[in-house]
Amino acid sequence: MLNPFTPLEKIDVQRWTSLPKKFRKKGRTAWSDPNRQGAEVDSFLEGPSFDRQGNLWCVDIPFGRIFRIDAKGQWELAVQYDGWPNGLKFHRDGRAFIADYRRGLLALDTRRGKVEEIVGTGFSESFKGLNDLHFADNGDLYFTDQGQSGIADPSGRVWRLRKNGELTKLVDNAPSPNGITLNKKNLHVYVAITRAQQIWRLPLMEGGTPSKSGVAIQLSGGHAGPDGIETDDEDGLVVCHLGVGIWRFDRNCLPTHLAHAGEAHRLMTNIAFQGKKLYITDSANGEIVTAEMPVAGKKLYSMR
Repeated sequence: MLNPFTPLEKIDVQRWTSLPKKFRKKGRTAWSDPNRQGAEVDSFLEGPSFDRQGNLWCVDIPFGRIFRIDAKGQWELAVQYDGWPNGLKFHRDGRAFIADYRRGLLALDTRRGKVEEIVGTGFSESFKGLNDLHFADNGDLYFTDQGQSGIADPSGRVWRLRKNGELTKLVDNAPSPNGITLNKKNLHVYVAITRAQQIWRLPLMEGGTPSKSGVAIQLSGGHAGPDGIETDDEDGLVVCHLGVGIWRFDRNCLPTHLAHAGEAHRLMTNIAFQGKKLYITDSANGEIVTAEMPVAGKKLYSMR
C-alpha cells in the first residue's frame, strides 16, 4: 500500500503538435455559445484515441471534425459531418465509435469516411448529450450522457450497450458524468463526475448490475472537476483535473503523480496512452501535449 504521506512526484508536460493554421477559423457556434460562454473558438479538441497503425485520432466538437495525426505529428482531416463529436474509441473491427453530443452514439468507417448511427435515443427518449465512452474487454460499450447536468440538475446518465445490442441505463442521477473507464478485470466502472469534483466507482455484480456504488476519489481546486480518465497497467487511475493537471492515483485511489504545464494556460481535457507516454488534448490551444508516466496504460479492447 502507498504511504499517504509519500511526496507527490511531479511530471512536466511537453508540447507535441498543434492544429495547423489551415484548420483554424475562429467563430461562434451553437455549441460554443452555451459551452464556452459565447467566446469565439477555432477548435475544441477532445477524444484522443490510437488506432492499430499508431495514428492518434481526436475530435473537434464545435465544427464536427475528426482528425487523424500520424506518428510525426502531421494532421489530416478524416471527416467533417453535421454533429458535435465529443468522445472517440476504436472497436476491434477498426471502426471509430463516437459519443456525439447532438446525435447520440455513432460509428465512423475510417476507410470510407462514412459516419453511421449506432444508437440515436435511449428507449425513444433523446439523450441529454453524450460525452465519452469505453469498451469493456468483452465488447460491451459504456458511455456517459452528460448534457448540461450539474449539482443543481443531477440528471446525467451512464449507459451500457451490450455486444448483442441490449441497452441498459446504469445511472440516472449523476451531476455531470464525463470521462469513463473500467479497471483491468472489468469489475469496476469509474466515472468522472465533473461538477461534483468526484470519481464514482460502480462495482458490477455477476450479471452486470451496479451495486454499492460510491465515491472513489474526491477532488478539490481548479476551475472545474475531472474530465477524461483512463486506467493504467497497475490499476491506477489517471485523471484530467481541469485547471490543475493530470493526476495519477494508485489502485487504492491515493495520489502518486501530477503532470502539469507550469504557468502555461492549458485546458487538458482528455488522454490516451501509448505505452508509458500519455497524449493529452489541450482544448484551449488546439494542441496535443505529452507526459511520460510511471506506468503504461491498460491494454484497450481495440488492441487485444
